This record gives sequence, C-alpha cells and structure tokens, in this order.
Amino acid sequence: MENHMEHLKYPIGRYQKPEGATPQLQKEWIGVLQALPSWMDICIENLDEHQLHTPYREGGWTIQQVVHHVADSHLNAYIRLKLALTEDNPTVKPYDENAWAQLVDTKVVPVNISVTMLHAMHHRMVALLQHMPPSDWERTYYHPEHQRDFPVWEMVAMYAWHSRHHTEHIRQLRERMGW
Repeated sequence: MENHMEHLKYPIGRYQKPEGATPQLQKEWIGVLQALPSWMDICIENLDEHQLHTPYREGGWTIQQVVHHVADSHLNAYIRLKLALTEDNPTVKPYDENAWAQLVDTKVVPVNISVTMLHAMHHRMVALLQHMPPSDWERTYYHPEHQRDFPVWEMVAMYAWHSRHHTEHIRQLRERMGW
C-alpha cells in the first residue's frame, strides 16, 4: 500500500538532480517545457466540473488545483529565470504552494485560463532558453528555503520534471477512472 501511495504521489518518481547539463539534456528539457501547454490541453479536454474537482489521489489536490498550481509554479520559474539572467545571484522569494492552491482563484477561475497562461508564458520561456549563450546556463539564483544557489540548468531540469510529474497525475487519474 505504501508503494502504491508513493506511485500516486510521484508517478514518474521523485525528482533526481542531474549530474550536470549537456547540450542534449538542455534540448530535451526545453522540449518538455515547450510541450507542456499542449499536454495540459489534452489532460483537461472534455472534463466536466465533477471531474475537475476530483483529487488525483486521496488527500491530494483536485485536477483544477493541479492545473492552477502548474501555472503558478511555472510563473515563479519564469520570473526566477529572468532574475538569474539579469542580476548577479539574486535571492528569490519562496512561496507556500499549498496555501496558494487553497486561494479562491483556484476554485472560481476556469482551468483554461491557467492553460492559456502556460501557453503564453512557456512560449516566452522557451524563446529565452533557446537563445541563451552557453554561459547563461551556469548563472544562478539563491533560494533561501533550500539555502543554496541554483544554476539555471538545474532549474530548467527541475521544471521539466515538474511538467511531466503533474501531467502524469492527471493522465493516470483519467486512466484509472476511465475518463
């Protein structure tokens, strides 16, 4: 049962920090970030209100909360990327993702608004990443919650994982429920 709960919580496994970044890995991560908005389109296609308000696992967020969370989280990633590219090791602001997932906008705003946001934001993020000189992949920001510097390449790897992680939550729920 413990293993089943772990799989429901981490359907693609827990995040594993890569040893480093190669041009091939960078291209793969960018490809995932480029694909995410379309994956989200597919994830929410034809879901009704009841389905959107179904948690992906017992004690987990609803599909609606997951979609809004991905937009919130990736908006923070985009801002962190821009800060890292324009400032010398800036300190970023942590936020409480669970508190954000409980705010009223996640309940009253249709999920397609956040998916539209992902389309626009990822278009800009991917353009930045595709045109960065190699040295920019090593630029950093400081995350006070983790008390360490994060290079841009690690952030991009983490958000590529995050993209797969949450789309699998929704995809696997749909599969289990026969939606």
